[in-house]
Amino acid sequence: MGNAIGQTLPLAVGVALSPLAIVAVVLMLLTPRARVNGPLFVAGWLLGLAVVGIIVLAIAHPSGAGTNGKPATGVSLLKLLAGLLLVLAAFREWRGRPHSGDQARLPKWMGALDAFGPVKAAGAGAILSGLNPKNLILAVSAAAAIAGTGISAGKEAGAYAVFALVGTIGVAAPVVLYFALGDRSRRMLDELRGWMGRNNAVIMAVLFLVIGVKLIGDAISGFSA
Repeated sequence: MGNAIGQTLPLAVGVALSPLAIVAVVLMLLTPRARVNGPLFVAGWLLGLAVVGIIVLAIAHPSGAGTNGKPATGVSLLKLLAGLLLVLAAFREWRGRPHSGDQARLPKWMGALDAFGPVKAAGAGAILSGLNPKNLILAVSAAAAIAGTGISAGKEAGAYAVFALVGTIGVAAPVVLYFALGDRSRRMLDELRGWMGRNNAVIMAVLFLVIGVKLIGDAISGFSA
């Protein structure tokens, strides 16, 4: 189980570093419904990751580990594909980054966050964690890596739970800050929102490149084992 957790921690950090999701939860915390919508967004985020994990582990568990504890070829292929997609995404993010003097553009749907009710807040969290392409690739890769270690189903669930919890730190931290400091947190949250919005493309480019190269390396190791 320790090996499974170790393999997925870098992927979990990649999920946790989701600038647009962090901006979204911060915007919710700056509205009158902050005390309800903030925690529900985090709960939805966890739910989205959990659903992806349950599906992938259920599919991959019977054939995830190859002979002699080596990863199955399918797991290595999945890692290779995910790594290549992330490297391509890194170049796309880098090319599309705002240049000096440019105004960073946020998605139009973020303008409606102040009108979100509890259900929409939870749904937004689930969608941004489970259906966001970057997080989906990382969550599927993590679940496949866990299945590839050949541990029992119970330990797989435990390892993926650690992955999901670490992957939630990014969106949970602003909520914790809000409840700990109350109105005093508004300035810090607003500064965090601005910094994340301005640097989203650069953060994502570096993150995609580092994790993509790691997954490609893992895949090559799996093929040669």
